[in-house]
Amino acid sequence: MKHHFTSLNSLLLTYQDLWRFEPFLQSVDEQLPWISQYPQLCQWLYSLTYEQIDAYKADSESLLTAITRVLPELAAIKKNSQLKKLTLSGLHLERGVESGVPGRKLAQVVSMGEAALQQHEGQEWLEWCSGKGFLGRILASQSQQKVTSFEFQQALCDAGQSEANKQKLPMTFIQGDALAESAKRAMNSRQHAVALHACGDLHVSLIKKASNAQLPAMTISPCCYHLIEGENYQPLSSFGQSSELTLSKAELRIPLQETVTGGERVKRHRFEEMSFRLGLDLLLRQVCGFEHYVPIPSIKKSSLADGFQSFCLWATKKKQIELPEVDFLHFQQLGEQRYWHMERLSLVQQVFRRSLELWLVLDKSLYIEEQGYQVDIVEFCAKEVTPRNILICATKT
Repeated sequence: MKHHFTSLNSLLLTYQDLWRFEPFLQSVDEQLPWISQYPQLCQWLYSLTYEQIDAYKADSESLLTAITRVLPELAAIKKNSQLKKLTLSGLHLERGVESGVPGRKLAQVVSMGEAALQQHEGQEWLEWCSGKGFLGRILASQSQQKVTSFEFQQALCDAGQSEANKQKLPMTFIQGDALAESAKRAMNSRQHAVALHACGDLHVSLIKKASNAQLPAMTISPCCYHLIEGENYQPLSSFGQSSELTLSKAELRIPLQETVTGGERVKRHRFEEMSFRLGLDLLLRQVCGFEHYVPIPSIKKSSLADGFQSFCLWATKKKQIELPEVDFLHFQQLGEQRYWHMERLSLVQQVFRRSLELWLVLDKSLYIEEQGYQVDIVEFCAKEVTPRNILICATKT
């Protein structure tokens, strides 16, 4: 892991000009920012059709292969992004255990549950940030061992406890704040801690508290790395702390920008909303004299059907900006052109997403190792089930 971390750290620092930017804001400049440093890369990007951009957005592996032809030195990205895939055979679920779990979420929970059962140490389970306890139900029904489900929202605790009681599962829900020192009361030395997609500081809090309590095992799938209290990421491991790489909240979002496709309707809504926002930004700069981007609140997807002009009038009313007479069609077309320029830019950042995520995961894993654990990092399900498919598996040595 130390060698892996060092390689990724060097890669990210060497090529930081290729990933340290925000495509949305950078797209206001019509010229690609690497034209003098990487002219061949820019020539290749300019040659892409909209259809090719779309195809590469959906297929990071093909994108990396194509970019490596232009910049062979980026071949190290592929080498450093490969993880062992966990071999799972599937679980036979007791009737009702999957009650209320939507399809794709169920696939995630079942895979995570089987992974945790494979490396189980201890006589109990601690389900961190449990929600209604979907994962805990699987662990309780499969192992017949006690599950303590720790959750912040009382309503979710009540719903989860009610369902567990109905199914006669040995589960106890505890309401509490995962970031507070008092959360340690949910822990005991017999527990194997699990957390599926606990966000930012929430999974960091578990790592620290579980390590400190020397729990026999941890199985953690991190998510939403940007949901932290500070402005920058605070490395946990000694290796991470000695790195020159400092990641801002905005940069911590980069690994999360890969999503499982939601179909043509979702894609259309994204195109409409982003091109509308980009077009309005140009309108405000060119017509109203604004020098910087004006943040616009989120809008209901259904309202996008009212068109660009309606979006501009709604947004400027929200921001108390008076608009003069405007050629809305002109700025809508500019917004659509800028959308494709933004997508072109984001292709370059896209190839670094997994590297950034692995840097973060390795920092956490190295910290756990420093606390006296044997740690393995694996993929517990296919990317099509969830792009957040990395699992930190730690067992007390």
